[in-house]
Amino acid sequence: MSLKEILESNFSLDETIKGFVESIEEFRNDISVFVKKEGLLKVARYLHNNEALEFIACRDVTAIDWAKRKNRFTVVHNIYSFKLKEYVRIKVNLDGDYPEIDSVTSIWSSAGWYERETYDMYGIKFIGHPDLRRMYMPEEFEYHPLRKEFPVLGIPGSIPLPDKGV
Repeated sequence: MSLKEILESNFSLDETIKGFVESIEEFRNDISVFVKKEGLLKVARYLHNNEALEFIACRDVTAIDWAKRKNRFTVVHNIYSFKLKEYVRIKVNLDGDYPEIDSVTSIWSSAGWYERETYDMYGIKFIGHPDLRRMYMPEEFEYHPLRKEFPVLGIPGSIPLPDKGV
């Protein structure tokens, strides 16, 4: 049985998460579970606690800025099951210029650093995060460098750029 079939079977049996999983997609042997924003914690907790799955490691949290789409951002949680020796991506689409999503640090404590990085680079707020602050950029810096509208050479005068070495 493939990982996609295992997930579909497990999700269909659990009434608490049934309505929150939008789709399960496979691309080049990578599985993505698309989840509604309001169901992220329930689905994440299910994947973590289910004895048949045990996705106990959060390896990364990042985002994609689609710029022109209705749901401008997609937050991606990369999780791993030592039991199955498989990765799954939990993807949540968000709309708006300053979106918010629940923090998964109550499920995977390692997500704390990854959520801070995503907040710093994309400006996505993680509700319930124990220490949400900037990681790379100064606290007073009002921009988020990985957003599509951020200029390639930065904002003139905001932070000194290195010499070109001419």
